[in-house]
Amino acid sequence: MNFPERPIRATLAVLALSLGACNSAALLGEAGQSNPKVVTQIERAYEARDACLSKNAVPSSRTNEDVASVAAAVALACMPETNRLIAVTNPYQDPRIAEAILKDSDSKATRFVLLARGEGSN
Repeated sequence: MNFPERPIRATLAVLALSLGACNSAALLGEAGQSNPKVVTQIERAYEARDACLSKNAVPSSRTNEDVASVAAAVALACMPETNRLIAVTNPYQDPRIAEAILKDSDSKATRFVLLARGEGSN
């Protein structure tokens, strides 16, 4: 069985992101990312993105809004932070990594909206 060659960093990044870990940057460090400056940049980018998602997921006065619509708006409001995260995590511009980070942002936005509504658990 022949598998196409993929850059090891891109494969590790996709694996780390798809695991849905709370701190994917730590997984990248354990997976062989030895540049502490890059790891710190990735950690800070994750923190900034997550802080933005959390801040924007405030409870709405209109309780009839569906969670998906509110989460999409929250994720959109945090696109600058998400784009920064993609840039530092994905220097080779692999579309699979960008897609995984965008899906992670959508998922976390949904989680933060549910938490803000008192419907989720931490």
